[in-house]
Amino acid sequence: MSNDEGLGSAADVGRLTNIPHHLLFVEHSPVYTLGKSGKEEHILIPPEEMAARGIEYFHINRGGDITFHGPQQVVGYPIIDLEQFKTDLGWYLRSLEEVIIRTMAEYGLKGERSKGETGVWLDPDIPGRERKICAMGIKCSRWITMHGFAFNINTDLSYFDHIVPCGIVGKQVTSLQKELGRAVDFEEVKIRLRKHFEEVFDVKLQE
Repeated sequence: MSNDEGLGSAADVGRLTNIPHHLLFVEHSPVYTLGKSGKEEHILIPPEEMAARGIEYFHINRGGDITFHGPQQVVGYPIIDLEQFKTDLGWYLRSLEEVIIRTMAEYGLKGERSKGETGVWLDPDIPGRERKICAMGIKCSRWITMHGFAFNINTDLSYFDHIVPCGIVGKQVTSLQKELGRAVDFEEVKIRLRKHFEEVFDVKLQE
């Protein structure tokens, strides 16, 4: 995966006990990634067509199933030592979700959690209207976090037609642009994400 391609910004979360913590914002070229517990049958496009469309594919070591990363999607990679926060992966995931929920609220949207499904949704309890706007998949080693979240801003949602997003059948994927009916300032979203990350994790980010 081209992790350094389209690097948006990196912020130092501070130095606690001399361990640096970071929040990276990345904008990827089109790529499908399959988590360690994911199923190959959730990829609905043959390799040759994927190549023809210029989409890369990687089987990686995060949790979760298949997802898409691409232009105009904020992919956030917090690299933090949870021993300096709270050694609880459930708390960490709910905190990441809260960052997204607070950011969405600034655009007049009600982001919510869906029971048993990590990530942030709209109308998760209304059958047929459930739509996911932010996917999450993490890995943690010795309480150091890796991977993170993928928040659809002005993302081309047609890429999701060729996979079963996150292995969840029958539910939609959406974006800020689709929900608001207009393109959204990409850099503005990152500024707001950064602000709410500071609030939720009680840290001060430094460039």
